[in-house]
Amino acid sequence: MEYTPKLKAKYREEIIKALTEQFGYKNVMQVPRLNKIVLSQGLGAAVADKKIIDSSVEEMSKIAGQKAVPTVSKKDIATFKLRKGMPIGAMVTLRGDRMYEFLERLITTSLPRIRDFQGIKRNGFDGRGNYNMGITEQIIFPEINIDKVNRIQGMDITFVTSADTDDEARALLAEFGLPFKKK
Repeated sequence: MEYTPKLKAKYREEIIKALTEQFGYKNVMQVPRLNKIVLSQGLGAAVADKKIIDSSVEEMSKIAGQKAVPTVSKKDIATFKLRKGMPIGAMVTLRGDRMYEFLERLITTSLPRIRDFQGIKRNGFDGRGNYNMGITEQIIFPEINIDKVNRIQGMDITFVTSADTDDEARALLAEFGLPFKKK
């Protein structure tokens, strides 16, 4: 028997039906789907200390379950002592089964660990059906050992969907179980 992530099976069995009823799609291929999830960190302090990039890449690899890559600057900025090609961040792109597994871990274990959690903001949509959210501390993920963290840093999580509008994307992500704040 082949392994299928729970949220992938939920999408096929429940979410497609629910979104078709809500938006009146005539074809299953019109139903929006989650294409990828991108985790990224901007590390401005990495200009002075190169070890920050290494620890950040290692932590993001643990969180995502896939190797993260350092991102480099595209141009020189003298006021920030930044040269073109210097590593200034880390990112990882998740697709397929790993994407669904990460989303499930985010919803069930990581978000509930945030102190005074009331839900995620409803206004993180970009007008094209993609959603961006920020996390202030990487220690909410159970894969990170708090004793071995050099410095607490935040990260951005981007959900890229095939939805045409923000309402369709919000309905898709809500069906997956992302806890949006009440109006």
